[in-house]
Amino acid sequence: MKFPRIHTLKEIATIIATSYIGDDSFPVHGMNEIHVVEAGDIVFVDHPKYYDKALESKATIVLINKEVACPEGKALLISDDPFRDFNTLTDHFRPFISASASVAPSAIIGERTVIQPNCFIGNNVTIGNDCIIHANVAIYDNAVIGNNVTIHSGTVLGADAFYYKKRPEGFDKLRSGGRVVLEDNVDLGSLCTIDKGVTGDTTIKEGTKIDNQVHVGHDTVIGKKCLIASQTGIAGCVIIEDEVTIWGQVGITSGITIGAKTVISAQSGVSKGLEGGKSYFGTPADDFRKKYKEIASIRQIPELIERIENLEKK
Repeated sequence: MKFPRIHTLKEIATIIATSYIGDDSFPVHGMNEIHVVEAGDIVFVDHPKYYDKALESKATIVLINKEVACPEGKALLISDDPFRDFNTLTDHFRPFISASASVAPSAIIGERTVIQPNCFIGNNVTIGNDCIIHANVAIYDNAVIGNNVTIHSGTVLGADAFYYKKRPEGFDKLRSGGRVVLEDNVDLGSLCTIDKGVTGDTTIKEGTKIDNQVHVGHDTVIGKKCLIASQTGIAGCVIIEDEVTIWGQVGITSGITIGAKTVISAQSGVSKGLEGGKSYFGTPADDFRKKYKEIASIRQIPELIERIENLEKK
Protein backbone atom coordinates (compact mmCIF):
# COMPACT_ATOMS: atom_id res chain seq x y z
CA MET A 1 0.00 0.00 0.00
CA LYS A 2 1.46 3.35 -1.04
CA PHE A 3 0.52 6.42 0.98
CA PRO A 4 -1.15 9.40 -0.75
CA ARG A 5 2.09 11.33 -0.23
CA ILE A 6 5.58 10.62 1.09
CA HIS A 7 5.70 10.92 4.88
CA THR A 8 8.69 11.39 7.17
CA LEU A 9 9.83 8.89 9.75
CA LYS A 10 8.95 11.39 12.47
CA GLU A 11 5.38 11.76 11.12
CA ILE A 12 4.85 7.98 11.11
CA ALA A 13 6.31 7.63 14.61
CA THR A 14 3.91 10.32 15.82
CA ILE A 15 0.88 8.46 14.39
CA ILE A 16 1.73 5.27 16.31
CA ALA A 17 3.43 6.98 19.30
CA THR A 18 6.72 5.09 19.03
CA SER A 19 10.39 5.92 19.29
CA TYR A 20 12.59 5.52 16.22
CA ILE A 21 16.14 5.19 14.96
CA GLY A 22 16.93 7.24 11.89
CA ASP A 23 16.78 10.76 10.58
CA ASP A 24 13.56 12.71 11.31
CA SER A 25 13.06 13.32 7.60
CA PHE A 26 13.75 9.74 6.47
CA PRO A 27 11.19 9.14 3.65
CA VAL A 28 8.33 6.65 4.08
CA HIS A 29 6.39 5.82 0.92
CA GLY A 30 4.05 3.08 2.16
CA MET A 31 3.68 -0.18 4.07
CA ASN A 32 3.65 -3.80 2.99
CA GLU A 33 4.04 -7.43 3.97
CA ILE A 34 7.44 -9.08 3.86
CA HIS A 35 6.91 -10.89 0.54
CA VAL A 36 6.00 -7.75 -1.43
CA VAL A 37 7.98 -4.93 0.23
CA GLU A 38 9.90 -2.35 -1.77
CA ALA A 39 12.30 0.45 -0.88
CA GLY A 40 10.37 3.10 1.07
CA ASP A 41 7.99 0.59 2.65
CA ILE A 42 7.39 -0.23 6.32
CA VAL A 43 7.45 -3.91 7.27
CA PHE A 44 6.62 -5.19 10.74
CA VAL A 45 8.28 -8.00 12.71
CA ASP A 46 7.50 -9.16 16.25
CA HIS A 47 9.45 -12.42 16.67
CA PRO A 48 13.25 -12.84 16.90
CA LYS A 49 13.04 -15.76 14.46
CA TYR A 50 12.15 -13.31 11.68
CA TYR A 51 14.29 -10.30 12.64
CA ASP A 52 17.00 -10.98 10.05
CA LYS A 53 14.49 -11.61 7.28
CA ALA A 54 12.79 -8.26 7.95
CA LEU A 55 16.01 -6.31 8.45
CA GLU A 56 17.54 -7.73 5.27
CA SER A 57 14.39 -7.31 3.16
CA LYS A 58 13.85 -4.59 0.57
CA ALA A 59 11.86 -2.59 3.13
CA THR A 60 13.75 0.47 4.35
CA ILE A 61 11.68 1.02 7.52
CA VAL A 62 11.30 -1.86 10.00
CA LEU A 63 8.62 -1.73 12.71
CA ILE A 64 10.17 -3.98 15.38
CA ASN A 65 9.65 -4.85 19.04
CA LYS A 66 13.30 -4.64 20.09
CA GLU A 67 16.03 -2.08 19.62
CA VAL A 68 18.65 -3.69 17.35
CA ALA A 69 21.50 -2.47 15.16
CA CYS A 70 19.98 -0.50 12.31
CA PRO A 71 21.22 -1.57 8.84
CA GLU A 72 22.81 1.14 6.73
CA GLY A 73 20.30 3.06 4.64
CA LYS A 74 17.35 1.99 6.77
CA ALA A 75 15.34 3.21 9.75
CA LEU A 76 13.65 1.51 12.70
CA LEU A 77 10.37 2.15 14.49
CA ILE A 78 10.61 0.67 18.01
CA SER A 79 7.24 -0.60 19.26
CA ASP A 80 6.10 -2.75 22.18
CA ASP A 81 3.51 -4.28 19.82
CA PRO A 82 4.30 -4.03 16.08
CA PHE A 83 1.17 -6.01 15.10
CA ARG A 84 -1.06 -3.46 16.86
CA ASP A 85 0.80 -0.49 15.40
CA PHE A 86 0.74 -1.93 11.87
CA ASN A 87 -3.04 -2.10 12.29
CA THR A 88 -3.06 1.50 13.51
CA LEU A 89 -1.29 2.59 10.32
CA THR A 90 -3.72 0.61 8.13
CA ASP A 91 -6.68 2.23 9.90
CA HIS A 92 -5.08 5.65 9.47
CA PHE A 93 -4.25 5.42 5.78
CA ARG A 94 -7.01 3.07 4.56
CA PRO A 95 -9.90 3.49 7.05
CA PHE A 96 -13.23 1.71 6.67
CA ILE A 97 -15.77 4.05 5.08
CA SER A 98 -19.40 3.00 5.35
CA ALA A 99 -21.45 2.88 2.16
CA SER A 100 -24.02 5.53 1.31
CA ALA A 101 -25.53 3.72 -1.67
CA SER A 102 -25.64 0.32 -3.36
CA VAL A 103 -23.37 1.73 -6.04
CA ALA A 104 -20.96 4.23 -4.49
CA PRO A 105 -20.91 7.69 -6.07
CA SER A 106 -17.11 7.41 -6.27
CA ALA A 107 -17.26 4.17 -8.32
CA ILE A 108 -16.19 4.46 -11.96
CA ILE A 109 -18.09 2.16 -14.33
CA GLY A 110 -17.07 1.81 -17.98
CA GLU A 111 -19.07 1.98 -21.17
CA ARG A 112 -21.54 -0.81 -22.00
CA THR A 113 -20.97 -2.43 -18.61
CA VAL A 114 -24.13 -3.96 -17.10
CA ILE A 115 -24.72 -3.99 -13.35
CA GLN A 116 -27.63 -6.32 -12.52
CA PRO A 117 -30.03 -5.62 -9.59
CA ASN A 118 -29.01 -6.02 -5.96
CA CYS A 119 -25.27 -5.65 -6.55
CA PHE A 120 -23.05 -3.73 -4.15
CA ILE A 121 -20.26 -1.63 -5.66
CA GLY A 122 -18.08 -0.03 -2.98
CA ASN A 123 -16.15 3.20 -2.66
CA ASN A 124 -13.48 3.96 -5.29
CA VAL A 125 -14.17 0.78 -7.29
CA THR A 126 -13.16 0.91 -10.95
CA ILE A 127 -14.89 -1.32 -13.51
CA GLY A 128 -13.88 -1.31 -17.18
CA ASN A 129 -15.88 -1.51 -20.40
CA ASP A 130 -18.15 -4.35 -21.60
CA CYS A 131 -18.42 -6.12 -18.24
CA ILE A 132 -21.42 -8.04 -16.86
CA ILE A 133 -21.84 -8.03 -13.09
CA HIS A 134 -24.72 -10.39 -12.28
CA ALA A 135 -27.22 -10.03 -9.44
CA ASN A 136 -26.12 -10.09 -5.80
CA VAL A 137 -22.40 -9.61 -6.45
CA ALA A 138 -20.55 -7.63 -3.75
CA ILE A 139 -17.45 -5.69 -4.75
CA TYR A 140 -15.73 -4.08 -1.76
CA ASP A 141 -13.91 -0.75 -1.75
CA ASN A 142 -10.95 0.03 -4.03
CA ALA A 143 -11.28 -3.05 -6.28
CA VAL A 144 -10.04 -2.68 -9.86
CA ILE A 145 -11.76 -4.63 -12.64
CA GLY A 146 -10.64 -4.59 -16.26
CA ASN A 147 -12.54 -4.80 -19.54
CA ASN A 148 -14.83 -7.64 -20.69
CA VAL A 149 -15.05 -9.24 -17.24
CA THR A 150 -18.00 -11.44 -16.22
CA ILE A 151 -18.83 -12.03 -12.55
CA HIS A 152 -21.69 -14.36 -11.68
CA SER A 153 -24.21 -14.10 -8.84
CA GLY A 154 -23.20 -14.31 -5.22
CA THR A 155 -19.49 -13.72 -5.74
CA VAL A 156 -17.68 -11.49 -3.23
CA LEU A 157 -14.58 -9.49 -4.13
CA GLY A 158 -12.53 -7.87 -1.38
CA ALA A 159 -13.45 -9.54 1.91
CA ASP A 160 -10.79 -9.33 4.63
CA ALA A 161 -7.74 -11.55 4.79
CA PHE A 162 -7.95 -14.55 7.11
CA TYR A 163 -4.98 -13.43 9.21
CA TYR A 164 -4.96 -13.43 13.02
CA LYS A 165 -2.51 -13.20 15.90
CA LYS A 166 -3.24 -15.44 18.90
CA ARG A 167 -3.32 -13.52 22.17
CA PRO A 168 -4.27 -14.67 25.70
CA GLU A 169 -7.68 -13.01 25.38
CA GLY A 170 -8.38 -14.41 21.89
CA PHE A 171 -7.51 -13.83 18.24
CA ASP A 172 -6.44 -10.35 17.12
CA LYS A 173 -7.22 -9.58 13.48
CA LEU A 174 -4.69 -8.05 11.11
CA ARG A 175 -6.50 -5.25 9.31
CA SER A 176 -6.81 -5.56 5.52
CA GLY A 177 -6.03 -2.44 3.53
CA GLY A 178 -5.23 -4.01 0.16
CA ARG A 179 -7.26 -4.50 -3.01
CA VAL A 180 -8.58 -7.07 -5.47
CA VAL A 181 -7.46 -6.58 -9.08
CA LEU A 182 -9.03 -8.44 -12.02
CA GLU A 183 -7.42 -7.90 -15.40
CA ASP A 184 -9.17 -8.01 -18.80
CA ASN A 185 -11.23 -11.00 -19.98
CA VAL A 186 -11.50 -12.68 -16.58
CA ASP A 187 -14.61 -14.78 -15.81
CA LEU A 188 -15.67 -15.63 -12.25
CA GLY A 189 -18.39 -18.18 -11.52
CA SER A 190 -21.06 -17.86 -8.86
CA LEU A 191 -20.35 -17.89 -5.11
CA CYS A 192 -16.61 -17.27 -5.44
CA THR A 193 -14.72 -15.39 -2.73
CA ILE A 194 -11.64 -13.38 -3.61
CA ASP A 195 -10.07 -11.84 -0.48
CA LYS A 196 -8.23 -8.54 -0.73
CA GLY A 197 -4.57 -8.21 0.14
CA VAL A 198 -3.46 -7.23 3.62
CA THR A 199 -1.58 -4.28 2.17
CA GLY A 200 -1.02 -5.34 -1.44
CA ASP A 201 -3.20 -6.71 -4.24
CA THR A 202 -4.86 -10.06 -4.75
CA THR A 203 -4.56 -10.30 -8.53
CA ILE A 204 -6.19 -12.44 -11.22
CA LYS A 205 -4.50 -11.83 -14.55
CA GLU A 206 -5.78 -11.55 -18.08
CA GLY A 207 -7.87 -14.34 -19.58
CA THR A 208 -8.18 -16.53 -16.48
CA LYS A 209 -11.47 -18.40 -16.00
CA ILE A 210 -12.67 -19.51 -12.56
CA ASP A 211 -15.59 -21.87 -11.89
CA ASN A 212 -18.22 -21.65 -9.12
CA GLN A 213 -17.41 -21.79 -5.39
CA VAL A 214 -13.68 -21.11 -5.58
CA HIS A 215 -11.85 -19.35 -2.75
CA VAL A 216 -8.73 -17.22 -3.37
CA GLY A 217 -6.84 -16.03 -0.29
CA HIS A 218 -5.19 -12.67 0.38
CA ASP A 219 -2.28 -11.42 -1.75
CA THR A 220 -2.42 -14.43 -4.07
CA VAL A 221 -1.48 -13.80 -7.70
CA ILE A 222 -3.06 -15.98 -10.40
CA GLY A 223 -1.42 -15.75 -13.81
CA LYS A 224 -2.79 -15.39 -17.33
CA LYS A 225 -5.09 -17.93 -19.02
CA CYS A 226 -5.49 -20.21 -16.01
CA LEU A 227 -8.47 -22.56 -15.59
CA ILE A 228 -9.65 -23.29 -12.04
CA ALA A 229 -12.56 -25.67 -11.42
CA SER A 230 -15.16 -25.56 -8.65
CA GLN A 231 -14.61 -25.97 -4.90
CA THR A 232 -10.89 -25.25 -5.13
CA GLY A 233 -9.41 -23.47 -2.10
CA ILE A 234 -6.28 -21.37 -2.57
CA ALA A 235 -4.61 -19.95 0.54
CA GLY A 236 -2.95 -16.56 0.87
CA CYS A 237 0.32 -15.42 -0.75
CA VAL A 238 0.30 -18.12 -3.44
CA ILE A 239 1.81 -17.45 -6.87
CA ILE A 240 0.16 -19.38 -9.70
CA GLU A 241 1.97 -18.79 -12.96
CA ASP A 242 0.44 -18.61 -16.46
CA GLU A 243 -1.72 -21.30 -18.09
CA VAL A 244 -2.13 -23.49 -15.02
CA THR A 245 -5.12 -25.87 -14.90
CA ILE A 246 -6.56 -26.78 -11.49
CA TRP A 247 -9.43 -29.25 -11.36
CA GLY A 248 -12.16 -29.48 -8.72
CA GLN A 249 -11.73 -29.67 -4.94
CA VAL A 250 -8.01 -28.95 -4.95
CA GLY A 251 -6.55 -27.44 -1.76
CA ILE A 252 -3.41 -25.28 -1.98
CA THR A 253 -1.37 -24.20 1.05
CA SER A 254 -0.05 -20.66 1.56
CA GLY A 255 3.14 -19.06 0.34
CA ILE A 256 4.06 -21.44 -2.49
CA THR A 257 4.61 -21.08 -6.24
CA ILE A 258 2.98 -23.27 -8.88
CA GLY A 259 4.88 -23.18 -12.15
CA ALA A 260 3.47 -22.30 -15.56
CA LYS A 261 1.39 -24.88 -17.47
CA THR A 262 1.01 -27.14 -14.45
CA VAL A 263 -2.04 -29.43 -14.35
CA ILE A 264 -3.39 -30.45 -10.91
CA SER A 265 -5.98 -33.24 -10.87
CA ALA A 266 -9.17 -33.14 -8.82
CA GLN A 267 -9.11 -33.62 -5.03
CA SER A 268 -5.36 -33.07 -4.78
CA GLY A 269 -3.70 -31.42 -1.79
CA VAL A 270 -0.79 -29.15 -2.67
CA SER A 271 1.56 -28.66 0.29
CA LYS A 272 4.70 -27.41 -1.48
CA GLY A 273 5.70 -25.58 -4.64
CA LEU A 274 5.27 -27.42 -7.95
CA GLU A 275 7.56 -27.35 -10.96
CA GLY A 276 5.82 -26.10 -14.09
CA GLY A 277 4.91 -28.08 -17.17
CA LYS A 278 3.96 -31.26 -15.29
CA SER A 279 0.79 -33.03 -14.14
CA TYR A 280 0.15 -33.73 -10.45
CA PHE A 281 -2.29 -35.77 -8.40
CA GLY A 282 -2.92 -36.87 -4.81
CA THR A 283 -2.26 -35.67 -1.27
CA PRO A 284 0.42 -34.54 -0.98
CA ALA A 285 0.35 -33.79 -4.71
CA ASP A 286 3.09 -35.49 -6.69
CA ASP A 287 3.87 -36.47 -10.28
CA PHE A 288 0.71 -37.93 -11.84
CA ARG A 289 2.30 -41.18 -13.12
CA LYS A 290 4.26 -41.77 -9.91
CA LYS A 291 1.13 -41.33 -7.79
CA TYR A 292 -0.92 -43.77 -9.85
CA LYS A 293 1.86 -46.37 -9.65
CA GLU A 294 1.76 -45.97 -5.85
CA ILE A 295 -2.01 -46.51 -5.86
CA ALA A 296 -1.62 -49.60 -8.05
CA SER A 297 0.98 -50.96 -5.62
CA ILE A 298 -1.27 -50.32 -2.61
CA ARG A 299 -4.04 -52.35 -4.27
CA GLN A 300 -1.69 -55.33 -4.38
CA ILE A 301 -1.07 -55.29 -0.61
CA PRO A 302 -4.00 -57.62 0.35
CA GLU A 303 -2.83 -60.19 -2.20
CA LEU A 304 0.76 -59.97 -0.95
CA ILE A 305 -0.38 -60.38 2.67
CA GLU A 306 -2.38 -63.46 1.70
CA ARG A 307 0.67 -64.95 -0.04
CA ILE A 308 2.84 -64.35 3.02
CA GLU A 309 0.25 -65.97 5.30
CA ASN A 310 0.04 -69.00 3.02
CA LEU A 311 3.83 -69.33 3.02
CA GLU A 312 3.92 -69.12 6.81
CA LYS A 313 1.30 -71.91 7.07
CA LYS A 314 3.43 -74.13 4.86
